[in-house]
Amino acid sequence: MRKGQEHPLRFYCGPPNLPPKGSTMTDDRLSFKEMCAAFDVTPRTLRYYEYIELLQPDREGRSRFYGARERARMKLIMRGRKFGFQLEDIRQWLLIYENEGTKAQMEAWIDMADGQLKELAEQRVHLEEAITELQTLRENVAAELTKP
Repeated sequence: MRKGQEHPLRFYCGPPNLPPKGSTMTDDRLSFKEMCAAFDVTPRTLRYYEYIELLQPDREGRSRFYGARERARMKLIMRGRKFGFQLEDIRQWLLIYENEGTKAQMEAWIDMADGQLKELAEQRVHLEEAITELQTLRENVAAELTKP
């Protein structure tokens, strides 16, 4: 892949060419407050993600700053949460990228996605059953109301 070219699975498998942790690129860093606003999360959520080692912002005194690496990780975290992945699974998956590289992460992603698709399909079946049961109950109650 040529420099500057975006990886086809960048959003799913971690961005390539991340700046190293602690890099001094200050032009595009976000403050703690800006990061919360950019991803529509609470300060508590952002601190928790740091606590469980999903994010590792640069620190200057008591201030936290989030560079390109942390913003890319946050995008992956948010996408993973949208798909219903547990935070620990996301953390482990992000570690694969750091420790083993993109190919290993892509392989792990396929396994995780397969498992999650199965889980979501099961949830869909349960939701459809609940909807059908609720509709039937509603119709029965509505019919009772129309009786003289």
